[in-house]
Amino acid sequence: MHLHPSSPARAAPLARLACRLLGWCLAMLLAGCASLPPDLAGPPSQALPAVVDAPLARIARMAQPDAELSGFRLLPAGDFALDARLALIAQASHTLDVQYYHLETDATGLHFLRALREAALRGVRVRLLLDDLYTAGDSALLDALAATPNLELRLYNPLPTRSAKVALRFAASLWQFDRLQRRMHNKLLVADGALAVAGGRNIGARYFFQTAGENFLDLDVLVAGALLPRLGELFDRYWNSPHVVPLARLVPSDGPPAQRQARFDAWTDAQHAPPPRAPPPNDMLGYAPVSQDLRTGRLGLIWARAEAYADTPERAIGYRAQYGGVPLQDVDSVRYNLVEGMRRARHSVLLCSPYLVPGPYGLQVLREARARGATVQLITNSLAASDEPFVHTAYRRYRAELVALGVEIDEVSSRRMASSPRLPLFGAALGRLHTKTAVIDGELLFIGSLNFDPRSELHNTELGLFIRSRTLASQMLRLAQVLREQGVWHVRAGREGGLEWHGEDDGAPTVLHSEPDASWWDRLLLELVAPFTPEQLL
Repeated sequence: MHLHPSSPARAAPLARLACRLLGWCLAMLLAGCASLPPDLAGPPSQALPAVVDAPLARIARMAQPDAELSGFRLLPAGDFALDARLALIAQASHTLDVQYYHLETDATGLHFLRALREAALRGVRVRLLLDDLYTAGDSALLDALAATPNLELRLYNPLPTRSAKVALRFAASLWQFDRLQRRMHNKLLVADGALAVAGGRNIGARYFFQTAGENFLDLDVLVAGALLPRLGELFDRYWNSPHVVPLARLVPSDGPPAQRQARFDAWTDAQHAPPPRAPPPNDMLGYAPVSQDLRTGRLGLIWARAEAYADTPERAIGYRAQYGGVPLQDVDSVRYNLVEGMRRARHSVLLCSPYLVPGPYGLQVLREARARGATVQLITNSLAASDEPFVHTAYRRYRAELVALGVEIDEVSSRRMASSPRLPLFGAALGRLHTKTAVIDGELLFIGSLNFDPRSELHNTELGLFIRSRTLASQMLRLAQVLREQGVWHVRAGREGGLEWHGEDDGAPTVLHSEPDASWWDRLLLELVAPFTPEQLL
């Protein structure tokens, strides 16, 4: 390649591009060569029952009015959700079971790992399970963490290569693409078998409003009571799965334990992993931080009946329910139970999903709900707010027909959220929707990790809670209404065909006729890639 001598500014980008192309070519040459040996799974272990006199178990038990009920508290504010997790870790005295799709190694993620390490050092058994997709660049950090006594770290569905670049990891094992693109999307933390946090948040600053820039608007729930043994059982299914591998069998230990622990100390000290800022006295539902409630020994919860579901970890090898070779509905899957709830809706459905691709069957379920006279409200990201624009190309294939059915669609606007006088209560300076929730007939509340798209339905594993509580459903509807009033564009049928986006700018009604807040380049790129976007992989 010849570079003009008067173009030094172009040399570095072009050189980087050349290196990337060379790396891709090398990876493609190696495709099919990289694989893992069989039988890497670790020894089985089980969730431990709550110890009666443990502090967390005692607090949860004192709040429980009936042994058959579960207690819940919604955690809509990111700083409160982080406080809840760190408080459970700090107060745990026996066990911590922790399962996440993505743990970012920014200051928030490092502080979270440091808290787990401190718990293990005081004698708490820590089982940390991460999806392997984003871990390769952090192998040294995770190896240092795994040197901690009482702490075991395992990875779900590991990729054969440990390259830091996700694309190169896939390219080096293209013949295994179908397996490798199946990821564990679950999010769960269980402390002492007594209290848990579940929902949609990964671990990282942008999930907990710890950045001044882009943050994700998300939802978790604090859980106590009758549902805890079930959550422990679901965690065990993954932990003991043959598709879950101890880190030590994938990453050679770099030095003796004391040396690795010293490195972890240095990488997660106060300079690199400072504690997060304290949340305000109350969240928008009126709750104090969970850490404060635990200190006082009184935990405010709403008690109800509930079920929890998680997809089988066998999805790593493409498992589908069947009988005699005939495909069946997987009645234990999260997507099945959410769709069944929507299918039975009598009056109303509110569905909030950052990535919304209903597919033919999902569209039919929504069509039937409208035919029964049920109101259907969908909240998702606009093109400009989405961090996955390829998903938007598939979503828009269904958008016009949904609007024609009378479905109310609201698309989140990062710009409108940033300028809203009320949405800072959520903590979002610049927000993208990441909430996965549904309210059906004002009495059934779903909270979990499931997006309403083909990836969550067919490829990834998910975790979801189904709570039968009018009080919690009403709280969720109030939160959604604040968002719908202050931070979205309302998608409506245009008077002359096509679609319109309705909202307000500086108090004045505004109507747009193209994707709002998006640049001309974003819209052009959308048109170019739309015909080639494989919906079933989104």
